[in-house]
Amino acid sequence: MNLFRLIGDLSHLLAIIILVWKIWKTKSCAGISGKSQVLFALVFTTRYVDLFISFISVYNSVMKVVYILCAYITVYLIYIRFKATYDSNHDTFRMEFLVVPVGGLAFLVNHDFTPLEILWTFSIYLESIAILPQLFMISKTGEAETITSHYLFALGAYRALYLVNWVYRFYFEGFFDLIAIVAGVVQTILYCDFFYLYITKDFIILASEKSYQVEMPDVSI
Repeated sequence: MNLFRLIGDLSHLLAIIILVWKIWKTKSCAGISGKSQVLFALVFTTRYVDLFISFISVYNSVMKVVYILCAYITVYLIYIRFKATYDSNHDTFRMEFLVVPVGGLAFLVNHDFTPLEILWTFSIYLESIAILPQLFMISKTGEAETITSHYLFALGAYRALYLVNWVYRFYFEGFFDLIAIVAGVVQTILYCDFFYLYITKDFIILASEKSYQVEMPDVSI
């Protein structure tokens, strides 16, 4: 554990809290990609199957439980509690185009050919591209609400901080994980255009809806 990883974890947790709070407060999941949230739930489920097998620290175990619970709570809110507000017409990214190739890659490129290691590798690869359905949805609608923008920024900041964490660990601990680093770089690149627009405030404020309107890069397949 180092400062960059800790802040990264907090940024990740903040992103999740922002999303759940937004949905619950507005009683709406408009603008939120349910498919991205399903993918994140799959990420946490496959990554933390060792929750009851290995123990690292209380902090580690608590964060694993929080991530899993929040992921499934978000999916529940989108597909069950506030299903009527879910914009399925714009959330049309084909998840199988991500899950199937990532599953195959996890079998081929991993640190150790064991069930737990393959599941962990799968989760790392999938997390790097799980946000694509959300970005694709924004590119189709041409807008993102303020809270959704904050959520995406916090999520991107978490991944960027984790990259710094890997650099720190390499120089001070001699630890290097190529799979995690490459996946982190890919994920951060996907956020780059959004980061630029967010930081430079290249948004059009809609007075009636108090939302930001932004042109996103076309990530359609």
